[in-house]
Formats: sequence, structure tokens, C-alpha cells
Amino acid sequence: MHKSRRAPAHELNWLINMKMTRMAAFCLPVIIGLLNSCANYKQQQQSRNAMKDLPLKVIFETDMGNDIDDALALDMLYKYADRGKIELLGISTNKNSPYSVQFLDLMNTWYGYPRIPLGNVIGGADSEGDAKNYTQVVSEYAVDGKPVFKRSVENYAKVPGSVELYRKILSEQPDSSVTIISVGFSTNLDRLLASPPDKYSTLNGRELVARKVKLLSIMAGNFRKEKQVEYNVVKDPAAAREVFASWPGKIIVSPFEVGEQVLYPASSIENDFPAEPPHPLVLAYESYLEMPYDRPTWDLTSVLYAVEGSEGYFDLSPPGTVSVDENSFTHFREDPDGKHRYLLMNSRQAVAVKDRFIELINPRNLEK
Repeated sequence: MHKSRRAPAHELNWLINMKMTRMAAFCLPVIIGLLNSCANYKQQQQSRNAMKDLPLKVIFETDMGNDIDDALALDMLYKYADRGKIELLGISTNKNSPYSVQFLDLMNTWYGYPRIPLGNVIGGADSEGDAKNYTQVVSEYAVDGKPVFKRSVENYAKVPGSVELYRKILSEQPDSSVTIISVGFSTNLDRLLASPPDKYSTLNGRELVARKVKLLSIMAGNFRKEKQVEYNVVKDPAAAREVFASWPGKIIVSPFEVGEQVLYPASSIENDFPAEPPHPLVLAYESYLEMPYDRPTWDLTSVLYAVEGSEGYFDLSPPGTVSVDENSFTHFREDPDGKHRYLLMNSRQAVAVKDRFIELINPRNLEK
């Protein structure tokens, strides 16, 4: 009968060592990979947390002068900058007006941001006759023949075109870092998308936007069941149509019906600002319509969402696609792969939004 041979101790040790070596050879790369993944995840989390702590990089463009909400929205941005919440990279006009850029300059100077670069739309939509132009009133305001509000720009003819300003700023920023807040006409955005490579970037406009812009927060459109054209769209419908069709990134739209629900109170302008020295925002508000009047906050809602998000203030539509038809009406089609959403707001949220606007704009609340 064959008897099985018991392996000597040294053979058993050799077999065990061989198995351990093979296991180590198999497991070690896996372990190293897991450790590297954990380290990379930690670095990514640290990077994301660091980005959250950095000021939001913002470019603001406006049809300043057509309605007073543009001036209130700009005041909000300065207040966010004062609090370290944003870095205002540049401000541009998107309407034809000799006074809009002057008003932006004196506002920059008044609020202590004379170095924020300005851009001016070239051959944009003409809307000077659409409303009483408070930008002209404030720009020309003088006492004893001397302008009251100081300026920082020496020659307005040398202010760069809006598209040039966009391309310069975007080329200098990290990828996916810039939020554009557009309140007014889409002329500049359309032209930016169509812009060719230049001295600032080898990328064309669409490529530059896709690489550098993380969000477009835009006040535009009207999504009520009862169709109504919206002012910002109807002033340059071809541009709005192209922007919604071709913008490569995320768009959040604040439609007409949202800002209409929240009225900024004249009492804040009358009571929250000191009587002296003259304040350009107060003078602008008092010049726009006969006081006292409360005014819808269309443009302010786009600013609020861009900086603070929706929590407590807004709901968001499902993802989808916004389009502009041949009659300048805006339409929204749900699509899970769509990059567009629009703001929604109920009555409770409207109260919170109004309170936040007043809190931000009140100059006595800068510590908040």
C-alpha cells in the first residue's frame, strides 16, 4: 500500500513563502492603486473645498439705463465684492448709449473699484428712447458747474469693445472658473461665440466659452402659458436665438415672471442711504420714475442665483432646452440631457428673496 509522504517542514515553509509571494505580487499593485485613488480623491476634495472658499469670478453685462433694476443689480455685485464673495472681473454694456459706460465708470469709482475693466458694445441695439435715461442724469449731475461724481476712465473712446474685453478676461482665467451674468441684450454673447482666434487666445469664441465659463446666468424670456415677448429678447432676437441654440455650457434663465413677483421698495432708497454726500444709486432711482415707487427686480434675481444659488430662494425647472421663435417668443422643452433650466419662485420664496435684496443693498449691512 502506498503511504502518503508528509512534507518536511522546510518544504512547507517554501510552499507558503511561494504562495505569499504570488499573493503579494497580485495584491500589491491593487493596494497601491487603491492608495493612489484615495490620495487623488482627497486632493480633489481639497481642491474643490479650496475653490468653494475662493471668490466667485464674475463678468457682468448690462443694458444699463433702460430700467433701474440694472443699477440695483450692480450695487448688489459691489456689496458681494465687499464681502469677499465675488471677484468682479469686468463689466460691459450691451446697449448702444454714450452714457451707460460713463455711469458704470462713476459707479466703479464711487464704490471703490476703479480698476474693474469696462467694455462697450459696438453697434448694439438702440434703446435710448425706451425709458427715461437715468444714466445721463447721473453722469451729467453737477453742482456749480462741476461734475459731482468722480471718474476713473480718462478717454471713453478707448474703452475696448465688449467682445475684446470678454476674450481678454476669459483667456486669463482658469478653466471652468468664470460665471457670466447677462442682464440685457444677447448681442455681446452672440458675437463672442462667433469670434475668431486673436492675440488673447488661439481658441475661437465657442471653444473659449466651453473651456473657461462654468455658468451663464441670464435674465431673459417668459415661460408663462399666456405667451408674451420679453424685452431683453425682443431687442435682439437673432442674438438671443443663437445664444440659446449654440452656447456650449450650462445656462440658468431668470424669466420675466420671476423678477416681476418681487418689488424693490422705495422706502429702502429713502431710508437706508444717507442724505449726504449724494449717492449715484439714489439719484438714479429717484430720476427713473416719480418717487415713491416700488420696482420689479428682474436683473437682481439673476445675480442672486449666480452668487448664492437656489436654496431658500428659488426652485429650478427640469433640464431642457430654451429656444426663441421667429416672433421672439421663448419656449422651453424638457430634455434630461439639456443644459438649460429656468428659475421658479413661490410666494414664500418671494418674501425671502425680497428680504435678501434689501439686506444686501442696505449700506448699513456690509458686515452681513
